[in-house]
Amino acid sequence: MKMYFLAFLCITFAVLGCARVRVEAPKEPIKVDISMRLDVYQHVAKDIDDIENIVSGSSTATSSSATQSMLRYVIEEALAQDLSPEVEAAALRRKDRRASLVSWEERGVIGESKSGLVELRDSAGADVSVNALINDENNDRMIIYQGIAKKNGTSVESVKELYAKKLQESASGGTPIEVLDVSSGKYEWKVR
Repeated sequence: MKMYFLAFLCITFAVLGCARVRVEAPKEPIKVDISMRLDVYQHVAKDIDDIENIVSGSSTATSSSATQSMLRYVIEEALAQDLSPEVEAAALRRKDRRASLVSWEERGVIGESKSGLVELRDSAGADVSVNALINDENNDRMIIYQGIAKKNGTSVESVKELYAKKLQESASGGTPIEVLDVSSGKYEWKVR
């Protein structure tokens, strides 16, 4: 009797215990959502801040004067090693012309465009030197944009977009800036 019972259990487990697995293709394609955040923009923003600190002459160090001067030296040395010589030279040229550029921007003659370049806004209020100033500034900005894009493996357009926001945010009062009007969906010039 035990033998029949044991045989019955074995046959039952063999028949019922083996599950059948049916494999077939799904009706819709399988979608895999992989969220990955690439911090390229964080590095680009840091490079923009570093270059604008050179242009404006400001320093991120805020400690005692002896420590500050030593820290400034270390920061400038590290930054100089991080930038290509062309980008560094362009930033220094921008620093030299900054006062003149800001003066024309505050008068509304030159404006900061959505593309990160300066544009002539009021030709009546400009003298002959303004066009040369605009060309020199835009040429140096393009050198900087290309250098940042190459360093970070991103497009020049992305760098220009981020840089334009930074320049418009830091523009002094009276500067025309080209911004998106959300109601119309078009870019318009407004005075900061």
